[in-house]
Amino acid sequence: MNQPPNPPVPPVPSALPGCWWHPNRPTGLSCARCGRPACPDCLREAPVGFQCTDCVQAGAQQQQRQHRQYRNAGMGTRTIAGARPSNSFPVTVTLIAVNVVVFLITVIQAKSLFDNSSAPVEQLGVLWTSATLGGGEWWRIITSGFLHYGPIHIAANMFSLWMMGRALEQVFGKGRYLALYFVSMIGASATVLVFQDVNGGTAGASGAIFGLLGSYAVIVLKLKLNPTALLINLVINAYVTFAIPGISIYAHVGGLVAGALVTVAMLYAPERNRVRWQAIGTAIVAVAIVGLIGWRATQVPPAQCTFAELRGGTTYVCGTSRSG
Repeated sequence: MNQPPNPPVPPVPSALPGCWWHPNRPTGLSCARCGRPACPDCLREAPVGFQCTDCVQAGAQQQQRQHRQYRNAGMGTRTIAGARPSNSFPVTVTLIAVNVVVFLITVIQAKSLFDNSSAPVEQLGVLWTSATLGGGEWWRIITSGFLHYGPIHIAANMFSLWMMGRALEQVFGKGRYLALYFVSMIGASATVLVFQDVNGGTAGASGAIFGLLGSYAVIVLKLKLNPTALLINLVINAYVTFAIPGISIYAHVGGLVAGALVTVAMLYAPERNRVRWQAIGTAIVAVAIVGLIGWRATQVPPAQCTFAELRGGTTYVCGTSRSG
């Protein structure tokens, strides 16, 4: 007896999806960027995984657009401030090292890690209006920016300097970055000398660091970058400035304004003879700050300052000098 022929077996559908570009090719692969299924012929190696040909082409076009934006912003092979890009941060590292070394000296002199205000270096270097303007101890305008009260003070400032200083040193280069830092420091000192109590002492690198923050704000506006990180920084620093007792609000405001003005002078300088115009603009800001300090000096009476034994220890005091 003849057996009837077996009926044809329908093909079992594949459990794998078909390639987006070749639907008749089942594949277990997919694009790492868009997630669409793709056969080996439609995938290209990418920095992370494999991407389809469409995503590779879109990524190349996006990279070209970013390159044009970078070039049109005035950067090209240089940064927006005209410096050559660098991955090293010698100025920022040096500034941090100097601050730490000076702090350790005050700790050794005071024989205390948390209370170093009695150290002679601290007393001779903090920004004190009576001693600075009345006693003629002008060095305090700079030295106060390298002195700190206790480990928390210096740790917070050095962390901020490391975070912002590295990025800005890349943008400005060593010379411009140093000018920005020290003009911001002088601007912070000038504001303290003009507005703060003549008998109050101020120290710390936060004035110069706020200058870096003001510079960052100008760069964000210049390049129309996402301001989220800037706003977060501003809110945090504003809270610290107004919420913690003993923080010099004047130093922070003065440094912020000075740093912003210096950055405007550098970023908006004419392209022709750009370095010269940047130097002129920065010098104008610095001269204006020095002029403000000079004007304030005419209002502070002369003083004689010396170390004296007070409260069981040696303290630096200033007394108004009397002529005749």
